[in-house]
Formats: sequence, C-alpha cells, structure tokens
Amino acid sequence: MFQKGVGATLKVEIITASNQAALRVKNEPFPLVGKLDVVRLQNQWAYNIMFCPAAQVRWQTFPQEKYQLDEVVAQGFALGAFDGQKPVGLGIFVKQRSRFLYLADLKINGSYRGKGLGKQILTSSLLLAQKLGYGGIYTIAQDNNLNACLFYLNFGFEIGGLNTRTYDHSAQAGKSDVYFYFEF
Repeated sequence: MFQKGVGATLKVEIITASNQAALRVKNEPFPLVGKLDVVRLQNQWAYNIMFCPAAQVRWQTFPQEKYQLDEVVAQGFALGAFDGQKPVGLGIFVKQRSRFLYLADLKINGSYRGKGLGKQILTSSLLLAQKLGYGGIYTIAQDNNLNACLFYLNFGFEIGGLNTRTYDHSAQAGKSDVYFYFEF
C-alpha cells in the first residue's frame, strides 16, 4: 500500500499496534552548520544560506518525546521507516482544520540519514494527506537547523512564514521558526 523499500530491506509503513515500537525512535544529535536567513521582500519570501566556519559547528539533540499510539491516531497518524523489522525513522502527522496537514516531527537515525528515508516518509504522507482531503502539508524548522531547512526546500516545500519571537526570553533566544508549506 505504501512506498516500496528504499533499499533491499528499507521500507516505510503506517504505524499500527503491530509496529508501534517505531514511536520510540530516539532523537539523535544533528549538526548546526549554519542558518537560513529568511526575509520578506515585495510580498515574496527570500532566503540566504549562511554556513558557519567548521570550528563553530555545534551539535543539538531535541528532548525525547513519549508518543502513545492511541494519542497519535486520535490526532492524525504516524509513518515509520524500518530496516527489516528495526525502526529507524519516524514521521508524526497531526490533522488540522486548515487545508494543510501538520508534520509535527520527522526524524531518522543518524546512520540511516542520506538514504532517502525522510523523502520516503514525506512521499507516503502526501498520498495519505490527499486521501484525507488536504491541499498540502506544512511543518516548522528552526532557522539554525540548516540541514532540515534545506531538506524541506529541496523536497519542494516553500517558505510560508517566519516567527521571530518564539524563543524570546528563553535559552534559545535569537532563533526563529521557519514555516514550510508543500501544496499539491
């Protein structure tokens, strides 16, 4: 029903009771290699890619979520990436009242990054979103998570918004959230 395997044993499946272990895919460190500098000019979104010097690259790991299958299904659905039976990636999708389905989380184990699993999860989600009557998918990435921002842009998402205040008065002050939209 979903995508054929990316490799010989790699596949993407909707998460059900039989494979819900994928909901526990761990968050792993990712490099902060720069920033997507987003601006709005003449009613159009534009951006500059700003890489930092190698000596300034830092690593970040998001806090671990505690997804429960019944909660995920009540709010939307999840797709897992598997190497055989081993869960190696996860996408969490939340239904919205708008035309866009929300991609709340996308993560791939570090040793499986770059193998097309993130793209496979998104491609599978597009089929499901269309069946559910959505006009597209949106997600949010921090501007300093340059690899994630470029992943979404390269997949075909467009910038649709910028929130520069999300992290005010927090340890992450100075960061912004970039809103990415993929329309069918």
